[in-house]
Formats: sequence, structure tokens, C-alpha cells
Amino acid sequence: MYSFVLLVHLLAATVWTGGHLVLAFSVLPRALRQRDPQVLLAFESAYEPLGMAALLVQVVTGLWMAHAMLPDLSAWFSLAPGPARLVTLKLILLAATALTALDARLRIIPRLSASTLPAMARRVWTVTALSVAFVIVGASFRSGWLMG
Repeated sequence: MYSFVLLVHLLAATVWTGGHLVLAFSVLPRALRQRDPQVLLAFESAYEPLGMAALLVQVVTGLWMAHAMLPDLSAWFSLAPGPARLVTLKLILLAATALTALDARLRIIPRLSASTLPAMARRVWTVTALSVAFVIVGASFRSGWLMG
């Protein structure tokens, strides 16, 4: 069962991170160059249902795997070396992603214009960097990069 959940988690991470890399390195530069928020809004309207579903799948499968690996929930909030550190880092990344996305959704997107595009760009770059960090931390469960 764990292997199946991991596979679903990785597929969802591919959608989430890949979508944000496309947004940050393809769509966003065009929107900034043209000073046209509609470029971002068009991408967002097409990607958001899939991206948010992928994020939800990652959260559910990630919590399931964390519980399978560390049944003691108090270990999830420990920076002690080993898997507990990685779970803690994943939870921190999740909180930062949620706060950044909420800020964008509530403060920037409702008044998105040519003048607010740079503020939106900062949120896009932040969420993209966080999504890549998720991948690095996730790979560390196998590689041990951040465990020690």
C-alpha cells in the first residue's frame, strides 16, 4: 500500500511542481514583458483546478505516509536527525505555501493589474521555490541529504 500511495504522491508532486515551473519560467515572463495580467489569469483558470487537486492529493498522501513512518505525531514537529526532520520541513514548506497562496488569492489576484504584476510575480516565484524545495526534501527521504 505504501508504494502505491508514494506513487500517487509523486505524480501529484509532478503536476504541482511542473505547473509552477511552467508558470514561473514561461507564462510569468511573458505576462511581465507584455504587462498583461490576462496572461496569468488565463493560465491560472486552466491550471488551478488540476494544480489544487494535485496539492490536495499531496497533502492527503503526505500525511498518510508521515503517519505510516512516524505514528507518534509529536515526532512530526522535531528537527532531530532522521525522517522526523524531513516531515517537519515538509510541514513548514506546506504552511509557507498555504500562506503565500492565500496572500496571492486574497490580496493580489482580486486586484491584479499591470501595476500589481510584480507583486504577483514575487508570489509565483516564492511558491515555485517552495515547490522545488518540497521535491528536494522529499528526495531526501531516500538520499539522506537533509537527514543528518
